Amino acid sequence: MTVSDLERDAMRRALALAAGGPRGVNPQVGAVILSPTGEILAQGRHHGAGTPHAEVDALSKLAPGQARGATAVVTLEPCNHTGRTGPCAVALIDAGVARVVYGLDDPTPRAGGGAERMRAAGLEVDGGVLADDGRALLHDWLTVQRLGRPHVTVKWAQSLDGRAAASDGTSQWITGPAARADVHRRRAAADAIVAGIGTVLADDPALTARTPDGALYEHQPLPVVLGARAIPDDAAVRRHPRGVLHRSGANLFGEHPGDAVAGSLLAELRAIGVQRVFVEGGPTVASAFVRAGLADEIVAYVAPVLLGGDRLALGELGVASIDGALRLDVASIERLGDDLLVVAHPRYPADDNSADDKPADAVSAQKEND
Repeated sequence: MTVSDLERDAMRRALALAAGGPRGVNPQVGAVILSPTGEILAQGRHHGAGTPHAEVDALSKLAPGQARGATAVVTLEPCNHTGRTGPCAVALIDAGVARVVYGLDDPTPRAGGGAERMRAAGLEVDGGVLADDGRALLHDWLTVQRLGRPHVTVKWAQSLDGRAAASDGTSQWITGPAARADVHRRRAAADAIVAGIGTVLADDPALTARTPDGALYEHQPLPVVLGARAIPDDAAVRRHPRGVLHRSGANLFGEHPGDAVAGSLLAELRAIGVQRVFVEGGPTVASAFVRAGLADEIVAYVAPVLLGGDRLALGELGVASIDGALRLDVASIERLGDDLLVVAHPRYPADDNSADDKPADAVSAQKEND
């Protein structure tokens, strides 16, 4: 059956509802219930682990029997899984819904299969509606499901000629206040912020997320320091409100970093045990993540200054010729005061970390808190 304009409009509404829900180990999901004539009867979203899923939240706002013959529009395929809550596919079937329109297929083995179950019960089911919008909303959660590791954003600030610092090592401030405020907003949206021990020793960063007036955001990312050298007792990061996680076994160095570095970083990411990682620990760490194929998103702030010298924003990536260049898909370019913000996604030739190295329970574990 063809998806109607009313159903597409309802999907846009469901995506907006989903975006207003909490971000965590469970996906943000929104749902809208339409009458047979296309009016909105109810809407809902997932409010967090252990709470009713979006479909059930919407159905709970209807009188008994009111959903009979209705259409449910949901951003993610209704689940076919019993955890702390029952299967949403069954809830829709039992409510008498006649048709379900959803955005993304559920990629998790334990929860997927809802569409097949509903079709078997006689419901009309259409999937893939506004799927690109759904993927953009759930990009970090989908990374966890697909690769069994956190979604990684690698950030750096640079001069127009690609330097991260002046020749004497000073780097505060390359960019202006608008760019710095944007960095802190992005930190506050992450679960963990990663820096290398070299940056901690050289710059003594606090690794907190702060508002422009210097106050701490309510949510603070967990600070993670990679590298074997000790963190000084008086380092600013040791006063972080969440403490500091020091992963001293991380392998970031070597003249020709390769599989050993990639494997080490992948292990460190999984050990952190979060969903969204924000990497801003200096050129060594940034280069290591990018070269290892572990950067899902690059956030680069470019300031209209020239510094010269050898303090490059990014180090060796293993690119020997232009044919081997790592291409990027640019998602957005934005002006922040005098600076430019470029957000891009690396176009890796092959994603080796999505294959058999993923733990068998890496995906299913993400649904445990349903």
